[in-house]
Amino acid sequence: MSKVSSRELLEQLIGFATVSSDSNIELIDFIRHYLAELGVESELFYNPERTKANLFATIGPRDRGGVVLAGHTDVVPVDGQAWTSKPFRLTERDGRLYGRGTADMKGFIASVLAAVPVFLKRTLKLPIHLAFSYDEEVGCLGVRSMLAELEKRPLKPRMCLIGEPTELKPVLGHKGKLAMRCQVKGAACHSAYAPNGVNAIEYAARLIGRLGEIGAQLAQPEHHDRRFDPPFSTVQTGLIKGGRALNIVPAECEFDFEVRTLPGFDAYEVANELQTFADVELLPRMRSVQPNTGIRLQLLSAYPGLVTSPDSEVAHLLALLSGSTEFGTVAFGTEGGLFDQAGIPTVVCGPGSMDQGHKPDEFITLEQLTRCDEMLARLCLA
Repeated sequence: MSKVSSRELLEQLIGFATVSSDSNIELIDFIRHYLAELGVESELFYNPERTKANLFATIGPRDRGGVVLAGHTDVVPVDGQAWTSKPFRLTERDGRLYGRGTADMKGFIASVLAAVPVFLKRTLKLPIHLAFSYDEEVGCLGVRSMLAELEKRPLKPRMCLIGEPTELKPVLGHKGKLAMRCQVKGAACHSAYAPNGVNAIEYAARLIGRLGEIGAQLAQPEHHDRRFDPPFSTVQTGLIKGGRALNIVPAECEFDFEVRTLPGFDAYEVANELQTFADVELLPRMRSVQPNTGIRLQLLSAYPGLVTSPDSEVAHLLALLSGSTEFGTVAFGTEGGLFDQAGIPTVVCGPGSMDQGHKPDEFITLEQLTRCDEMLARLCLA
């Protein structure tokens, strides 16, 4: 099999519309076949429906822990976005490669796959593992089954590099995230007799207001960590729905909120404080009008933050690969906290910019892709 460039591989990867709501099996089959032609075996970890899969493969010695090169295969939707080119066909213009997932993060996966023939030609001191996951974009869900299996093995990986887009700047940390849904059950009646009902929207508004107060408390200077931008944990409500008609007191309302936390802060403290506010301040008033009312919090997703020591082995490796010890953090989340929780110290560094991620006309530059190829080639010397 002749060597294939990262650009050629990226063109093929972009052609798979692996939106998180859909299957990634065709893309995984493509990668598995590509590796098999190079003599590299891989194993799959499926979701219960077997419509999605993680892929794990090892290159090099198998009697020691190695370096994981990790990335997610799913992408965010393109619905409602004004693209000037087809999102699932790679388009090159002025040194930029456009397509959904070019930056976030199929560019890195393409570079990793292009580097496999190079890895195979070298006598590696440490094995190189490939770990490609599903459903990262909806709460880092898919990778968990793969990590659970790796934790059971006598020789698990020694360290991990996640190739999320950082413009190839070395990153040692990011915030964690908790996403929750709050469901308010009120009591309907004709709006002419509004006091006889329990307005679910109005009580939801009070809960959202309380979340705003909690967020303001977390933003106080005593809670800051200047390594992050913004330097504090944040709370925001992103979705809300409720009501049926203006002349009906609404019996239902629900809203989704998220907490982006600094490492070391337990996001569930926010949820617990909101539940206490509901139990003490709101529910007694609601049930004094109608006993069959309630407020329920439901977990949607959660993943931990990441803080890796600059003195760690994986940080030293990242400095070697990136050519820089100017370690930073990012505001967006990754699977890194989960790898770290599994006992695999983790860093983040990849081509492209997250400023392009999730937008129409997402792109990665050819220069970034080439630099990533060069970075991975240096991994053989580690």
